[in-house]
Amino acid sequence: GKHVPVTPMVKLVQFLGFPSLGKEVCFYNEMSLQCNASIDLIGTCWPRSAAGQLVTHPCPEYLNGVRYNTTKNGYRECLMNGSWTARVDYSQCQEILDEERKSKLHYHIAVIINYLGHCVSLGALLLAFFLFMRLRSIRCLRNIIHWNLITAFILRNATWFVVQLTMNPAVHESNVAWCRLVTAAYNYCHVTNFFWMFGEGCYLHTAIVLTYSTDKLRKWMFICIGWGIPFPIIIAWALGKLYYDNEKCWFGKRAGVYTDYIYQGPMILVLLINFIFLFNIVRILMTKLRASTTSETMQYRKAVKATLVLLPLLGITYMLFFVNPGEDEISQVVFIYFNSLLESFQGFFVSVFYCFLNSEVRSAVRKRWHRWQDKHSIRARVARAMSIPTSPTRVSFHSIKQSTAV
Repeated sequence: GKHVPVTPMVKLVQFLGFPSLGKEVCFYNEMSLQCNASIDLIGTCWPRSAAGQLVTHPCPEYLNGVRYNTTKNGYRECLMNGSWTARVDYSQCQEILDEERKSKLHYHIAVIINYLGHCVSLGALLLAFFLFMRLRSIRCLRNIIHWNLITAFILRNATWFVVQLTMNPAVHESNVAWCRLVTAAYNYCHVTNFFWMFGEGCYLHTAIVLTYSTDKLRKWMFICIGWGIPFPIIIAWALGKLYYDNEKCWFGKRAGVYTDYIYQGPMILVLLINFIFLFNIVRILMTKLRASTTSETMQYRKAVKATLVLLPLLGITYMLFFVNPGEDEISQVVFIYFNSLLESFQGFFVSVFYCFLNSEVRSAVRKRWHRWQDKHSIRARVARAMSIPTSPTRVSFHSIKQSTAV
């Protein structure tokens, strides 16, 4: 694959002017054959190469007004007889417009997945919210925490739709006050999701690991954790944005400015604490509560299973924002789709594990359904009884008819 040194014979041939652009000239000396430097039909200059060598050259940057990806290569073979092949392999060269078109296609598909997932999640969350509101018989502190977590996810999904339907490049550039308020509201709802998950972890950790009576826990404590603590965090973030990064409706961040960590930092901290809680809870369940079969213990086990599924789901989805998928096209596409699916269907999974698979909710719904059936069956029987002819006139006429027949 090395170039053969130019001999005096070759220099003489070059001096006589045989080589010309666009034509191949083979040089022979006592060592080997070579293909001379040549320019092909599209203007690519192929260097002098030894016979039998497959030569690579970067794809052209522009051709016929079309931009190509120069990280790929074209190929041309120098034959054994010292002549270039007529055909140059440019099959690896791709138009950048095609790559942009593909990326736009993947982006549009990801947007559709996001809309579909948020619609499904919002529908499931509203149904779960309605069930918790109507089923008063199951209103214990544990289910009230579930109810508030579902409410936080409803608000987050609703503000997501507001962001998608109102934000556009013109609004971003104008940086009007209402769009900044929308962003602040969305981030507040995002933070409340994590703090209500933290409330779920606190309740289970208190009840199982600390063996502390849950009767002493109060609803207002968890309301302060879930709804109260995120509020000053978002206020501090908004002030930081206002003074240091007041542009583009407070979406994204400017290089060297780290105001977003004002609310992202507490979310990461809560996530780590919840994982510690979860580790301790599972450890205790595997030892002390294995032999216990009380109904309360079974409820705790089911709650732990739900948290064991949902907490990593929330954590993985959030941590994906800090992952760089790299420049590989396949890894970027996988990252976009995976993140879109997890992010948009979170509310659906929360509804399923904390409401639809909750045995208390299912039992209460079943009782309501049976009560409704019994009530309507009694009404049907009464209606049928009322529709039977029992007037004295008709009964006497029937008796007279029978006696006449006899």
